[in-house]
Amino acid sequence: MGEETLVAMPLAPHHHHARLDALPHHVAPAAPPPEPIPADKEEERDRGVVVEPPVGVPRPETPPPALAAEVGEDVYYARRMLQGAVLRPPPHLPQPEAPPGLARGLSAPAHPQGYAEEEAEEAGGKQRPVDRSASANSAVVDVASIGRFLRDRRDVLSSAITRRISSLKEPSAPAAADTYGVHEIHLPNVKVTVRLKDAIAADDDDAGYSFSGGHIKGRVSFFSRSGCRDCAAVRAFFRQSGLPYVEINLDVFPEREAELASRAGGAARVPQIFLNEKLLGGLVVLNSLRNSGEFERRVRDLAGRRCPDSAPRVPVYGFDDEAGGGKEDAMVGIVRVLRHRLPIQDRFVRVKLVKNCFSGADMVDAIVNHLECGRSKAVEIGKELARKHFIHHVFRENDFEDGSQNLYRFLEHDPAVPKYYNFRGSTNDGEPKPAAAVGHRMTKIMLAILEAYASDDHRHLDYSRIAASEEFRRYANLVQELQRADMTALPAEERLPFFLNLHNAMAIHAVIRVGQPGAVDRRPFFSDFQYIVGGHPYSLAAIRNGILRANRRQPYTLAKPFGSNDRRLELAQRRANPLVHFALCDATRSSPIVRLYTTQGVEPELRHAAREFFLHGGVEIDLESRTVHLTRIIKWYGVPISLVRYSADFGQDRDILRWLLNYLDPTKAGLLTHLLNDGGPISISYTNYDWSLNV
Repeated sequence: MGEETLVAMPLAPHHHHARLDALPHHVAPAAPPPEPIPADKEEERDRGVVVEPPVGVPRPETPPPALAAEVGEDVYYARRMLQGAVLRPPPHLPQPEAPPGLARGLSAPAHPQGYAEEEAEEAGGKQRPVDRSASANSAVVDVASIGRFLRDRRDVLSSAITRRISSLKEPSAPAAADTYGVHEIHLPNVKVTVRLKDAIAADDDDAGYSFSGGHIKGRVSFFSRSGCRDCAAVRAFFRQSGLPYVEINLDVFPEREAELASRAGGAARVPQIFLNEKLLGGLVVLNSLRNSGEFERRVRDLAGRRCPDSAPRVPVYGFDDEAGGGKEDAMVGIVRVLRHRLPIQDRFVRVKLVKNCFSGADMVDAIVNHLECGRSKAVEIGKELARKHFIHHVFRENDFEDGSQNLYRFLEHDPAVPKYYNFRGSTNDGEPKPAAAVGHRMTKIMLAILEAYASDDHRHLDYSRIAASEEFRRYANLVQELQRADMTALPAEERLPFFLNLHNAMAIHAVIRVGQPGAVDRRPFFSDFQYIVGGHPYSLAAIRNGILRANRRQPYTLAKPFGSNDRRLELAQRRANPLVHFALCDATRSSPIVRLYTTQGVEPELRHAAREFFLHGGVEIDLESRTVHLTRIIKWYGVPISLVRYSADFGQDRDILRWLLNYLDPTKAGLLTHLLNDGGPISISYTNYDWSLNV
């Protein structure tokens, strides 16, 4: 880069005082002899300074003949290099390039005619002056570019030297314990952390769980059941102590009941606590050991002992006995044959394109050919398949009828299948379980999830841990049983708690699968997320407005959830109970907390849920301004909006306030009673709804 500097070996001493006049070049025979150089310039030339000839005087290109004859041309060039002169190769050789930003200059002043004149001189046989780098004082030098170039080269060189030294440097001390085996790779906008297997093994061997300043290598586990108060007390103690534990809920893992009986005896009741493989006992024993300090001593004894294989194992992926041992439906054999033989295709009916359907006549023909029976028998079999929800009418108008105008499809061919989040690729071909049994088990699993992964007051949920838990995976397997469940067999008194619990469980599932409800577009959460239950789709909005509100219009809409011929109307409540609004959780901070309800006590549980909701911010009373601040839920479902009047669940303003008196604590009830009885005006204000997630 730039001008090349040549280094020569030292010459004999008697050559050091030879006179060097100018930079050499190849000899041009026709060139005129150089004119004399002034004495001051000659002194500068002797000091090694490149001397510019006077204006109009061509630059000397060869050494003086006498000097060349005396010392030789090679010695002349070497002397000039030792004196610090910068030499260029002859013109017929490749010329070096200047560094970026360094301008070029000529030894002689630029000719007035520019490069055209120089080319003319070369054509006439005249010698071109030799280029050289412009001096630092020249106006054409880009000093900033030179500085940047030098700094860049310096940084590159220093970083290369540093990396080389670091690679050769031996570690002076072992790595810290918290960074052992961890290597970080930094890329643009990416940080990659690699942890070695040896480091993970070392952590397993050397580190345990922290408990009051110590470490625990062993395992603390206990067997429990959902809704057990003693189990809740044991769980609360472990959480407050910071002691990690493994909970084995027998309502979620019923296959572990035999293990508990063999370890603690057939009459043992939950909770039963184990330290590694040793049985500690129940809540009474735990309280006794806590008071004496013996429990902490026993836990510290686990610090030096790893958990043996004989200890109760951690719940792992699997199917429990109740959900995984069902037998196949008796009609599955016929269904499998029909799935392969029926001409399933798209048809254009009623100005609509109906996909993946077949006619009733095609199905009857296929059954007759397969079973060699009459058409009436084939029609009865078709009705049985429709009753068990293997097939359904494309417009859900009838169960099953013979004829080419009646179109049906298999449940798995429904175009809305991507919205059914309890549907995994194919229909559950097992014998449908009673809806009441599925609902009862669903309630137990969800209660276990809330006890393990929610705050004590159920106001905040850890959705990431729920999604990764074995309890939730078993819940997801269980709700597939609802695909073909016979919902008409569900007793009327069990329908309200069943759909309340299903709504709250679906809200948790919806957060995990589609995210929290948006402040603007809430359709993906409330309408698009659906379960297929008893062969019919149910969204959160359909459960709230169609089932629990007795098929009333959703706020700001004109149409009812279910049409007059919709089979889901058979399951709807006969009248709307306004208390259900304080029992349904939509996973937001302003909604009621997550609760699960029982068949025997659903009515008192609804009243308790309303009182708890109004106690914690659902209503506030400002006596000075005579204003009652209410939750926006009451505005949505209790006050008509403009000309679009729907059935109000709470009545008019004064009716709402009188209704509230039944569910307020004594302080708020007294303030509201005073406002209602003094005859003055009362203002009602509705608070903003907080759509943020209840995490």
